[in-house]
Amino acid sequence: MYIEQLYTNCLAEAAYYLESEGQAAVVDPIRDIDVYLNLAQSRGASIKYIFETHFHADFVSGHVDLAKATGATIVYGPGAVAQFPIHNAADGEVFTLGKLSIKAIHTPGHTPESTCFLLSDENGQEHSIFTGDTLFVGDVGRPDLLDGVIISKEEQVANLYETIQHKIMPLADHLLVYPGHGPGSMCGKTIGKEKVSTIGAEKQSNYALQPMSKSEFASVLLDGQLPAPKYFVKNALINRHGYDPVEEVIARNNRGLNISEVKQEMAEGAIVLDSRDPDLFLEGFIPGAINVGLNGSYAIWVGTLVDIKQRLVIVADAGKEQEAILRLARVGIENIAGYLVGGFEAWKNAGEVVDHIPNMEAEAFAEQWQSHPVLDVRRAGEYADGHVPDAHLAPLRDLESYIGGLNANDTWLVHCAGGYRSVIACSILRRHGFNQIVNVKGGMGAIQKTSAPVVTETLA
Repeated sequence: MYIEQLYTNCLAEAAYYLESEGQAAVVDPIRDIDVYLNLAQSRGASIKYIFETHFHADFVSGHVDLAKATGATIVYGPGAVAQFPIHNAADGEVFTLGKLSIKAIHTPGHTPESTCFLLSDENGQEHSIFTGDTLFVGDVGRPDLLDGVIISKEEQVANLYETIQHKIMPLADHLLVYPGHGPGSMCGKTIGKEKVSTIGAEKQSNYALQPMSKSEFASVLLDGQLPAPKYFVKNALINRHGYDPVEEVIARNNRGLNISEVKQEMAEGAIVLDSRDPDLFLEGFIPGAINVGLNGSYAIWVGTLVDIKQRLVIVADAGKEQEAILRLARVGIENIAGYLVGGFEAWKNAGEVVDHIPNMEAEAFAEQWQSHPVLDVRRAGEYADGHVPDAHLAPLRDLESYIGGLNANDTWLVHCAGGYRSVIACSILRRHGFNQIVNVKGGMGAIQKTSAPVVTETLA
C-alpha cells in the first residue's frame, strides 16, 4: 500500500495518490494533472479511479483531463450529475484497488453529493478516510455554498449534523483523516494547521464533533461564517460542465506583450495583476496595478478579489510568467491578455510613469499610530484577538465595500497580520485614488513587538 498527499499551498488543497499492486487512484486532483501522471509512471502503475469527494467550488478539478489521459473512471457520490461520464457510487459501495478496498460513505452537508472514501489495507483493516470538505482538522465544511441555488443552508446544516452523528462519530478512533484542505481555505472557518489527523483526535478537539443538539450545532456552525467568494459557484459549475484542457489555456494566455500592447489592454479595461513580491511592488509598480504575490495564497486571493471574467495583464518576475497564469487557471481565471515582456523593469527602463507606496517599519508605526487613521484589513476574528485602539476594520476580502466610508485624503496606515494582505489592500486603495496610504511592514506580528498598544475589545 502506498499513499501520498499532494498538497498545493496556493489553494490550501490536498489531493491524494493511492496505489496497490500496480493499480492507482487519485482523490480530488487539481487541474494540472502532470504530477499524477508522472507519479504513476515513475512507480509503474496505472490510474484506475479518480475519486471526487464533491463538486469542488474553490478550484477547477483535473478529473476530466485525467480521465481522458488514463481511461480512469471518475467516481462521485450519490446524486451527482455531470456533463461527462461518471460513476455514481452508492452509499456503502466498495471499490477494489489492487489488494486495497475503498468504501464510499455518503456524507451530505457541505454539498448534497459529498462523499468520504474509507480505505482498508491489504489485511482488510480500516486504515484511513479521505474526507474532502466534510471533515477538516479542527473544522467541518461550510454548509452555505448552495444556499438559494439548490438547497438552503439550513437544510445543509441539518444534513451535516446527521452526517456527523451517524457517519463520522461511529468511525474508529485510529483511522487517519486525510482532509481536502488546510488553513487558508475558505471552505471552512477555523481549519487547523495540521494536514493529517485521526478520527479520535477530531472527536476530542474539533468543535463541530462535540455533543450538542441540532439547533446548537446550527448556531455554532453558522456563527462567524463569512460569505463565500463569488468564484466558488462558478468553479463548481465548471467542474460539473467540463472545461478546456489546461495546456490549451496556457497556450492562449502565455503570450508576451510589449509596453504599447499593455497600454492598449489597460485602455480597454484590463487590470494589471502584479505577482511580484509585495515589498518589491511597493518600491515601484505600474499605476493602477493590483499586487497579489506568488509567494502567498495567490490563486485564492485573485479569485476572491477579481471577477473570474475580468481581463488581466500579468507582471511577473522573469521565468515566473507561466506559473502566474497556470495558478490562475486552477481557479478558472482564463481571460489573460498575456504578460509584460521584461516585467516591471522593462516598464521602468522605458521611462514610463511609475507609482510607489511607502513601507513603514513597525517601530515607526508605534510612534505615529495616533497621528493618522489605522486601517486593519485582517478578518474580524483576528481583529477581536488584538488590534490597535480605534483602528478601522475593513477585511481585505470585502475591502471595496468599505472604501466609500473612508476619506481618500487621509494618510492611512494599513496593516494585516504579516504584510501580504496589507500590500494587496494598499494596491486596491491606490487604484481607487487613495494617494496617502502607507503599508506597515510585518503587520500585527511586528506591531506586537513594539510599544504600540494592542486591545482585545470587539467592534459593536
